[in-house]
Amino acid sequence: MTDPRLKQIKIKAGVVKRCTKDVTSYEKEANVQQGKVEKLKSEGKDEHDIRKQEEVLQECLMMIPDSKRRLRKCYEELTNILEGEKELEEAEEYKLAVTIAEEAKAQLEQE
Repeated sequence: MTDPRLKQIKIKAGVVKRCTKDVTSYEKEANVQQGKVEKLKSEGKDEHDIRKQEEVLQECLMMIPDSKRRLRKCYEELTNILEGEKELEEAEEYKLAVTIAEEAKAQLEQE
């Protein structure tokens, strides 16, 4: 990997992969928290405990749009680089970056 363009592609692909993972993680955490809140309500637990869990749920829900915004920005940067460097499409790093970009696109389309 002597070409600095491949290094840049690899870095951008890593950022997109991390942002995709963040979005997925926050969505799973929000689902878990929602389940906890529902369970506490159905069991008739203390109102204070329920409120605290609802606050945690709201924090998770607030992180999802921000994470998606960051993912969208990183995805656009990666796809712009990939489009501009078509002559590198035989390189392994380029192929991996395309796969990561496709996964990110699928994540963004789930909205």
